[in-house]
Amino acid sequence: MKRILGIAMMLGLLGAVTLIAGCSKENSPQTKKEPVTEKVGFTPKEETPTEKVGSTPKKIDKAGEPAQDVADFSDNIFTITLKRGLKKIELEMVLVPAGKFKMGFTKKELAELKFEIQENFKKNTFKKELEKKELDVVDLIMSDQGKQYEVTLSKPFFMGKYEITQEQWEAVMGNNPSSTEGAKGGNFPVTDVSWEDCQDFIKKLNAKTNGGYRLPLEAEWEYACRAGTTTAYSFGDKITPKDANCYTGDIKAVGSYKPNAFGLFDMHGNVGEWCEDWMDDYPVGAVTDPKGPETGKVRVHRGGSAIWGEYNARSSVRQNDSPTNRSNSGFGFRLAKDK
Repeated sequence: MKRILGIAMMLGLLGAVTLIAGCSKENSPQTKKEPVTEKVGFTPKEETPTEKVGSTPKKIDKAGEPAQDVADFSDNIFTITLKRGLKKIELEMVLVPAGKFKMGFTKKELAELKFEIQENFKKNTFKKELEKKELDVVDLIMSDQGKQYEVTLSKPFFMGKYEITQEQWEAVMGNNPSSTEGAKGGNFPVTDVSWEDCQDFIKKLNAKTNGGYRLPLEAEWEYACRAGTTTAYSFGDKITPKDANCYTGDIKAVGSYKPNAFGLFDMHGNVGEWCEDWMDDYPVGAVTDPKGPETGKVRVHRGGSAIWGEYNARSSVRQNDSPTNRSNSGFGFRLAKDK
């Protein structure tokens, strides 16, 4: 399908467009298990790595201001404590329940998506009618989208509450690859990482802990993003600047927007999130625990980003790129783990 060349064209066009565009209350604590902590660091440890389950989520600062209160999910929280020198850095994961959902687009939603992409291109290229090269990009995007089918995820799994941050990356890898100027460090998501870079991070993290961390499968990602919804986004069929960080050109600290019903932040926008799967057409008929094809040329990433159009942030939109590509500041990821 010549996806890599097509996606390069698409990102180049969207990059130019970005330049034109300028781009609850807190629950009472519940009875918890005695917490223990999984510690990760560069220096060898004498203690056996352990896990902490049932911690109360912390508030995340955004631009120096207190973030919104986060609900207490009690034993549905799994926490890894990373160590960088004397500093401890927590990485929280949320338990996502098993369940069934419709993955992909209905025919009506596909028609709506195509119209939305075309209108977005017109608005940001100041054209009344798109030229063939632009229509080809639209067709390429549409060719990657999947028709709806039923998916059953038979087991619960843990999903990163936030995208992996630059601080967390540094604690495991000892460097910071992010080129996101003005947003380095702290609670900003790591960027400019390829699918293979993510695998290196996971390999090192697993070697320093009890292991089992991985990228989410594409079906897990969409299920976790939807969080029980059937709308275009987990918060409805329309998206506004108050809902997610899309098409602004600048990433924001993780947790800057409201979480979805599963307690996951930034599933829409901020950075595109690599999934484990190779890209391929969806299967026909109902499937249980799909894992994607065994081989392929490009890997799936989901969720849109701060540098891509709003339509890329839809719960069902699929994107893909070479697993070695790290040249795009829109690439990031979050972790998954079997329960």
